[in-house]
Amino acid sequence: MRPAQLSFVLEREFLSTAEGHHTPVMLWGPPGVGKSQIVAQVAARHAVPVIDLRLSQMEPSDLRGIPFRTGDTVDWAVPALLPDATRHGPRGVLFLDEITSAPPAVAAAAYQLILDRRLGDYHIPAGWAIFAAGNRQGDRGVTYAMPAPLANRFSHFELDVNLDDWVSWAYASGIDERIIGFLRFKPELIFDFDPARSLAGEMAFPSPRSWEFAHRALTKFGDRLDLLGGALAACVGQAAGIECAAYVESVDRLPDLDAIVAGRPAAVPTEIDLQYAVAAALVGRALRARDTPQAAEVWGHILDYAQRLPLREMGVMLVSDLHRGVGAKLFAVPQFSGWAHAVADLMLYD
Repeated sequence: MRPAQLSFVLEREFLSTAEGHHTPVMLWGPPGVGKSQIVAQVAARHAVPVIDLRLSQMEPSDLRGIPFRTGDTVDWAVPALLPDATRHGPRGVLFLDEITSAPPAVAAAAYQLILDRRLGDYHIPAGWAIFAAGNRQGDRGVTYAMPAPLANRFSHFELDVNLDDWVSWAYASGIDERIIGFLRFKPELIFDFDPARSLAGEMAFPSPRSWEFAHRALTKFGDRLDLLGGALAACVGQAAGIECAAYVESVDRLPDLDAIVAGRPAAVPTEIDLQYAVAAALVGRALRARDTPQAAEVWGHILDYAQRLPLREMGVMLVSDLHRGVGAKLFAVPQFSGWAHAVADLMLYD
């Protein structure tokens, strides 16, 4: 399931706690694809806390609590890390990350907590959703096979990597447009995880998470081309890092972006990599102009330029990314109808 769809699923599951329809959700996927981030985003949208329990770092008693004697009986002290309506609030997310890395004894201690929302006399507050995440056994992480009794306490979703969803997130998060343009040019490198390479000693690999690291490397070392290739390779692996560094050097040949957004004459590159680069850069310019009085004018000039790109599919990609960022306001720009008419045969099918 692509990230945007899974985010909607988790949103519905969180809201269902108020109606008593919540089912604990287990997210499966390889490392670096954004499982934890999607959970954090759902909680942030509702301004509720996330309690992140790493079961791989716990003992069974960390969940069950510590026994103490009261008279002739033994009670259990509830661990402070578990959700409490008074301390944490009536609503939130209990996130059991790395659950497949938890030793079997710890996983067994979580059975009652996940299905019955209780441990002994402790009860999870009704407004709290339960989400979990873990890697698959083939991902070469420290994982245990999930016991059938634990698996049967979740609904299960596998997270796929989707470039369009990542690009939408990247623009909204301020990721360098050169990284976005490179991945539009080389979409197969958004995620390239091969467990065999890690066995051979290569630790870094391309993933949505590591491309964010590459953005940080570009911010820090973009003025040192002698270091940039190595810094990018340290984030996304040797092959992808070298390709990305070469791409970044090539974007010095981009046309005048200021002229394009101002509606002045500007060259149109014929090289495919530069077309991807200019498309990504223009979407970035359009989003930064979104809340300014000149927004519609800037978008109109970009739509005009999109029609001039040699590959019309490139213009469609540019405008699609732009629409994801600015929404229906784009349809009101006068130049939109002209652009739509020019690409109608690409967008309509028998």
